[in-house]
Amino acid sequence: MKSICKLVLATIVGIAAVTGLPPNQAMLLNALAAEEPLSRISFGSCAKQDKPQPIWDAVVAGKPELFIFLGDNIYGDSADMNVLQAKYEQLSQQPGFMKLKSFCPVVATWDDHDYGKDDSGAEFEMREESQQVFLDFLGVAKDDPRRTQEGIYWSKVYGPEGKRVQVILLDARYFRSPLKKGFDGREPGDGYRGRYAPNTDDDATVLGETQWQWLEEQLKVPAEVRVIGSSYQVLSNQHGWEMWGNFPKERERLFKVLRDSKAGGIVMISGDRHLAELAELKADDKSAIGYPLYEVTSSSLNAPSGNMTKAGVRFANEINPYRVGLTFFDTNYGNILIDWTAEQPVIRLQVCDEKGGVVLQQRAMLSELQQ
Repeated sequence: MKSICKLVLATIVGIAAVTGLPPNQAMLLNALAAEEPLSRISFGSCAKQDKPQPIWDAVVAGKPELFIFLGDNIYGDSADMNVLQAKYEQLSQQPGFMKLKSFCPVVATWDDHDYGKDDSGAEFEMREESQQVFLDFLGVAKDDPRRTQEGIYWSKVYGPEGKRVQVILLDARYFRSPLKKGFDGREPGDGYRGRYAPNTDDDATVLGETQWQWLEEQLKVPAEVRVIGSSYQVLSNQHGWEMWGNFPKERERLFKVLRDSKAGGIVMISGDRHLAELAELKADDKSAIGYPLYEVTSSSLNAPSGNMTKAGVRFANEINPYRVGLTFFDTNYGNILIDWTAEQPVIRLQVCDEKGGVVLQQRAMLSELQQ
């Protein structure tokens, strides 16, 4: 209790110093900020730090109250921590990103390129050192639990009772077992095929036991909406690139953990793919969690993919049995918009283009996302 009081007092003193308000008014401001519900969350992934990033103008114009980086926040690809630090500094100096950081808080998980090695997991020999460089970039305090735990998984609840949003960011790199090669080449007319086959070993893991236990505990924390972020896709399971589908037993374990928790209001966000799409695990699926589970994949912030038609339209043929609507291949970012003012709160999951235009959207009432 004493430590909490000291933290609150330090926060109030800090607000008073920055705003010039008397401590009693600073205390009121701090209380109001703590009670303000999140209604606009933006997110994205895959930002090449050495290329222009004009998309931040649209992100900021949308007035997010929180931005979530979902990995490949830089393309570090090095076991040299000086190289990673230099590339994080390049991102930090991007004018648009600087504007975003001055506008709203930025939280993040990582993927392979900012982790340090392409498609790597627990076998990356510099993962401990890379973790500290990543946390330095985020400005994480030296006494934060992430400084001493293995992996960068993290969670926080925002907003007052009745309008609480829990953000859970998974670490799908630090503990992950090696990938298995298997899908070489593509099957004509049957969609993109990556290089990886399912790893069905009994001891293969994505999160590691410590993080699995942590996730189960987080799902017991009271919240009305839960945003779970994974650096790579959870639902899509046939393209053969990196995905939870490479570890089918772990993917099923995730669905079981969500289902057994009886936690409502879960939505998932992911990145990595240099494409954007919406996906749904329907309530009547054998793996269902008790209600529709929606996933929004948003990627890339400044490195589009796909083939280009003569009309300038990007496309690719890729299987995703859970996809809702179309796939978008140009630069993009995502939004989670929560209308708390409606009699029945409404959640809108969006993908937006570089100008901020909505290109994909899934609308769901919060009452529908309950067991």
